[in-house]
Amino acid sequence: MKVLSLLGSTGSIGQSTLKVTSSFPDGFRIAGLSGGRNARQLASQIEQVRPDIASSGDEFISAEVQSLLRQRGYPMARTRFVHGVEGHIEVSCHPESTIVLSAIAGSAGLIPTYRALEQGKTIALANKETLVMAGELMMRKSREKGMELLPVDSEHNAIHQCLRGGRRDEVKRLILTASGGPFRETPKEKLSSVTVEQALNHPTWRMGRKITIDSATLMNKGLEVIEAAWLFGVEPDNIDVVVHPQSIVHSMVEFADGSILAQMGLTDMCIPIQYALTYPDRWHSPLPSLDIYRLPRLEFLEPEMDKFPCLGLAYRALRAGGTAPAVLNAANEVAVEAFLENEIAYHEISQVIESVMDAHVPTSVSDLEGILKADAWARGEARIFCHSAASSAAGI
Repeated sequence: MKVLSLLGSTGSIGQSTLKVTSSFPDGFRIAGLSGGRNARQLASQIEQVRPDIASSGDEFISAEVQSLLRQRGYPMARTRFVHGVEGHIEVSCHPESTIVLSAIAGSAGLIPTYRALEQGKTIALANKETLVMAGELMMRKSREKGMELLPVDSEHNAIHQCLRGGRRDEVKRLILTASGGPFRETPKEKLSSVTVEQALNHPTWRMGRKITIDSATLMNKGLEVIEAAWLFGVEPDNIDVVVHPQSIVHSMVEFADGSILAQMGLTDMCIPIQYALTYPDRWHSPLPSLDIYRLPRLEFLEPEMDKFPCLGLAYRALRAGGTAPAVLNAANEVAVEAFLENEIAYHEISQVIESVMDAHVPTSVSDLEGILKADAWARGEARIFCHSAASSAAGI
């Protein structure tokens, strides 16, 4: 039996993970759950899996979770309740857990994931910001501990599977597929009037609000380019992005002899989650097979870089190296939150990120403290630019 700690249990990846593990009751035990601010959902999950330890966003959410469980007659002595960053770290470092599935959204997942890796635990990584911010440190620690980072993101998971068909030194390029988001066919001049509701209406996937906006701007794909560079040791110029609206081919690898291997599957995150949790084996899935006879025509298009400048900004940060990716990520998180709160317009997300990057001089990365310092600086700068944009829009 595999013993699992789940970070980000109340998010979409966390929910899918519990769906996977519930299909294999003799294959998995959930030792630790770490949720966010959805007290009702976290309480229901605790009731379902009865973990040794459960963490929530803060002490107030934790108190609400415990109150709900008492009302339902849950045996409170079964689970220890913690909260905040330290609580998430306790979950990730549970002594019995051998696998940590990291799905906390945004930069909040970095420290708990890194601490688990320090203890030599297998990391199933769904939090792309961890590698974007601290790819050099994470991969260094991974090599030191002799542990492989197993990608959960459908694109990197697909590449990981394709790479089993050849040696790393035979790889010519990685090809990440992108759905194109809700604005693939929207003229560039109309993007300035995009609403939050329109940006959250993803044509293929149902995800959290932040990652859905990232998909709309193609920043999500930019972050994945950075993540792929670290995961697979490939230079930026050997990582391409292709728009594939049908989301059937999840990514491809081209080898030196011109052969291209592609991984196809249903648009269901349970598939890459199960692959990561059961690797190197493949367990029988309860999901239906992909019906290849009913597939639509598969399209592959070049991304419009001028219409989606966030993708170019991500390549720029990757090439700059050092603290630049952490600054990119922090500025993006602030800008996306400002857009979701209707403080800035959709097209101003990329403008805020670019302004922060222009103001930053990248430095080398030697420890987590340096990354967190760059992260904090970028957030402060991004808030200033967001406030300035909001004030201009209001005529102040």
